[in-house]
Amino acid sequence: MLKYFFYRNFAHANYTMTNFENYNNPQVSALPQHLKQFVVNQHYDHYTPIDHAVWRYVMRQNYSYLKDVAYYPYIPGLEKAGLTIERIPRLREMNDALAKIGWGAVTVDGFIPPAAFMEYQAYRVLVIAADIRQLKHIEYTPAPDIIHESAGHAPIIADPDYHQYLSYFGSIGAKAMFSAQDYELYEAIRALSILKEMPDADQQELKKAEEMVAWCQENMGEPSEMALLSRLHWWTVEYGLIGNLESPKIYGAGLLSSIGESATCMSPDVKKLWYNKYAVNYSYDITKQQPQLFVTDTFQNLINVLEDFADTMAFRIGGAYGLQKGMESKNTCTVVYSSGLQVSGTITDFKQDEEGNPVFIKTTGESALSFNNKQLDGHGKSYHKDGFSSPVGKLKGYAKPLEGFSATDLDKAGISTEKEATLIFASGYKVNGLVDNILSKENKIILITFKNCTVTDDQNQVVFKPEWGRYDMAVGEKITSVFCGAADKETFEVIGYKPKTNTYHPEYDAKTIALHKLYQQVRDCRQNKSGYELLAGIWRELQNNHPEDWLCALEILEILDQEDIMPAIATEIQTILETRAANEREFTKLITDGLKLIKQPV
Repeated sequence: MLKYFFYRNFAHANYTMTNFENYNNPQVSALPQHLKQFVVNQHYDHYTPIDHAVWRYVMRQNYSYLKDVAYYPYIPGLEKAGLTIERIPRLREMNDALAKIGWGAVTVDGFIPPAAFMEYQAYRVLVIAADIRQLKHIEYTPAPDIIHESAGHAPIIADPDYHQYLSYFGSIGAKAMFSAQDYELYEAIRALSILKEMPDADQQELKKAEEMVAWCQENMGEPSEMALLSRLHWWTVEYGLIGNLESPKIYGAGLLSSIGESATCMSPDVKKLWYNKYAVNYSYDITKQQPQLFVTDTFQNLINVLEDFADTMAFRIGGAYGLQKGMESKNTCTVVYSSGLQVSGTITDFKQDEEGNPVFIKTTGESALSFNNKQLDGHGKSYHKDGFSSPVGKLKGYAKPLEGFSATDLDKAGISTEKEATLIFASGYKVNGLVDNILSKENKIILITFKNCTVTDDQNQVVFKPEWGRYDMAVGEKITSVFCGAADKETFEVIGYKPKTNTYHPEYDAKTIALHKLYQQVRDCRQNKSGYELLAGIWRELQNNHPEDWLCALEILEILDQEDIMPAIATEIQTILETRAANEREFTKLITDGLKLIKQPV
């Protein structure tokens, strides 16, 4: 679930894409700029013949096994997603197919930040790692790869109930609070997955990376909303089962794309538990097979569990709870007033009354004001570069909240432009100054701007002085929502978060390039149904120069068996492969399963 070069350079460290390709897909075209910057070109011609052979082997094994245990009819699902068994998919073909069911797909460089991943799902765009696993990791890789992302996620996405869940999960996840620890764990997992995919990774570096992941997992503190949501995502989207506990079917992409774990997961040694809200209490290790899996009876149950969890999140609860979660995250968050005004920035303080209701909020550093997720003119982070603060609540002596004041109400309260006004809040906060502007949106007052303004708290302590400039006072009786990220990401987050590590892209030596050519010759023979006379020479060259190879040998044997030619060479190849399967444990299942498919072809 990453890699390469051959003059392969799928990813770019600066995360920019000079010519963004939307594939004429409506969902991809609708992506905002802050998500587009994670997209990389697929560079299809850089996939090697070994890459295509790895894809074909995994897909044939998947179909052979998954046709009986996958929830969704596997081959029809592949076709609806624009995939075939024979070769790595092209993004254009996938997008042409996915557009028919209201989805799209883009390629990215390995693991991307969780918040961005969730947002892609909300836009109904599959995020697909451009790279493909190495032959040595053909059964499973902890790094994202095109097999996992396309062959795992895409075949089931045609199911309307499932893709409704997937996109809804993205919309919830995009608002989840995340912490500094979440990003530390993300970086640690990304670094470890890259090292594990490297053919000659330094064992000391690998050990350090594993220890870092373990340390991060053990020192997360109280899990953030994003961490808890990631667990629900893992136990459903990645490793979910559906049906009954005795004989469930697979729908999770991590299982659908792992020819090893898709079989072992059905073992009685792997506990099967009913999926419910308590699944959020189970953490996971991305580098190991799962000790338990969760079974849902319907996809609607997934939505119900997600809905229950969403009701506990800051974006739905708001108030002091939401502000506290936002402050703990130490990231850019958006505070939403009941008027609809959105304040984006890093929450550093808030005050509440005796009943626990927020009466004052403060952000520090670059902040911005928005409405309906669109930044208000003149209220970007360059203007509010030092932060933003404002009271919350009703004015003292008024039953009606200020946001609902009519022109008559404003006049009675002595609030009109170019006149001095004193606003005393029920909390004791007081704002005095010359009213410069009253901004309304959708029949609600959302912002009043003052000149020569002084703001004091309930203890008569000054919180804003006239010499600091104009004062923009937010208007709203309550804080209705607090969520992670800026309201208007396009203007606030011009440059998104960039991972600290780049995926591994080796250069191939002459010997490996020669092996690529042999794989390509075998592939040409199979596809063109000609040139079989070359197979004997290819086999000899494999024996002499690449004795460690087993997959190309399997492909040669497959052709010889199907065409019923060169029986002596076929017997020789089979004997050598069977000997390796018996003596080299790491190849036992791979070779045995490959030989089985020759006799029982897909």
